[in-house]
Formats: sequence, structure tokens, C-alpha cells
Amino acid sequence: MPDLPPIRETIARHGLSASKALGQNFLLDEQLLGRIAALPGDLSGTNVLEVGPGPGGLTRALLRAGATVTAIEMDERCLPALAELSEAFPDQLTVIHGDAMKLDHGEIMGGEPFHVLSNLPYNVGTALFVKWLSGPKKAASWPPQWQSLTLMFQREVAERIVSKEGGSAYGRLAVLAQWRSSAKLAMKVHRSAFTPPPKVMSAIVHVTPSEAPEGVSARTLERLTEAAFGQRRKMLRQSLKGVPGALDALAQIGIDETRRAETLSVDEFVGLARALKG
Repeated sequence: MPDLPPIRETIARHGLSASKALGQNFLLDEQLLGRIAALPGDLSGTNVLEVGPGPGGLTRALLRAGATVTAIEMDERCLPALAELSEAFPDQLTVIHGDAMKLDHGEIMGGEPFHVLSNLPYNVGTALFVKWLSGPKKAASWPPQWQSLTLMFQREVAERIVSKEGGSAYGRLAVLAQWRSSAKLAMKVHRSAFTPPPKVMSAIVHVTPSEAPEGVSARTLERLTEAAFGQRRKMLRQSLKGVPGALDALAQIGIDETRRAETLSVDEFVGLARALKG
């Protein structure tokens, strides 16, 4: 195993500082990073996609775990530090300089199964999460190419992803994450673990794909949840009136149109999407 300098030393040597514009917050605690890398299980010999590696704190933990890592980094300032890691772990690390939102991750990973582990930049974390949950726009295949998602979010966002109906955190993210996946809160991370410390607490969500319900279009479900939770304080008859056929579908499956979106379970949204498709 290569003898690497502390991450803090690497950051200082390359004159790096976290960019607010890029939503960066660096993790320096190598024990914590090792625990994060262990969350999906044994990564030895597996392919891992990491978005926003920064100076490479989590990256080195993944490499030490035996993973073959593809890292997408938008900040060119971090590339020299990542190049050093690539030299220290020959044939284990590929670094792509680019915008993860604009890239085809399945293509980047060569069509092979992969895990995603990332301390996501706060400014694009939710958008990337939805991208992975939705899959390629031109394909409706499930299960997806990714085998698990282990992602750092602001704790408020993490709680939205794992929440159940009836709570104030329950919304579109919960439905999209849970209708054909299993999502759990894997670890809470104190703000003091980051440099610089963010204003909010963080948490790691671990998501694994499960069997998809039959007869349900992901695009239909996305459209329904966007409309329903876009006006979450209004009754369904009002929030869904702009979705063609939605009110008839409510009546068909016996959902009271005076209910609000936050009271519907994931299964009820799935049933509504299935009825709407029909």
C-alpha cells in the first residue's frame, strides 16, 4: 500500500482551498473516509464512480479498499493532486476533467456495473441523484447499471430521501428514491469534519436498486410527483389538474381527490402512475 502524505499536507502543497462556487467542502479525517468507503461492502475488484473528488480524500480510501475508480472533477486546480494518486495506484484511477451533469456515466464506465460513492458538491447533489434514479432518458431498463449509491448530502436533503408519507420532509425525492430502490440513512457527519465547516450538518444516504413495479413509467411518476409536490399545500384535484387524465386515475383507484400529496404513500403514487399510463 503506498505511503501517502496526510490529505491536509497535499492540500497545502497544492495551494488548494474549497470553492463556494463549486459547492466544495473537503473531508480530511482518513478514518472517517475509510468508514465511508466501507459502507457498500467489499469494493475489492469493483468499479467505482466518484463525482467531485477534490484533493482526493475519499478517492484514496476507495483505492486502498481495492476499487478501480473513475473520478469526475470539474475543478482543474485539483487535477495535479489527483494525478499523484493515479501514479501511486497504477491502473486503479482514471480522472476525467468535466461536468458530471453533462456526461453519460454508463458510457464512461464502459457498460460495466459500478458503485457510486461521492461527497457530492452541494450545488449539484440533488440533480445528480435524480439523474441516477431516473436513468438514461432514452432507456427504461431497470435495474440500473449502478449497483449502489453512497452519497453525502446536507442532512436535510438526506432526510427527505428516506422519509415516509405524512411527514414534512416527505416529497418528490422520497418517492423517486423508494419506488424501485431501498434508501437508508447510513451515517450522520458533523459539520466539523469538513474544511471549511459548512453551515449545516451532513449525512450519507445508501441506496440499492430493488425490483421495479410492473406497468409503471418512470417518466409518468416523475411528472406526477413534480406536479403534486410542486403545490404540496393544495388538494390533489388542484395540484394534478394540469396532468392529463390524473383526476380520472385518482377516481379509478379510489384515492380521494381532496387529499394532499404528502399523505399519499409511495405505493399509492405507483398505483396512480400505473392507472394514468393505462
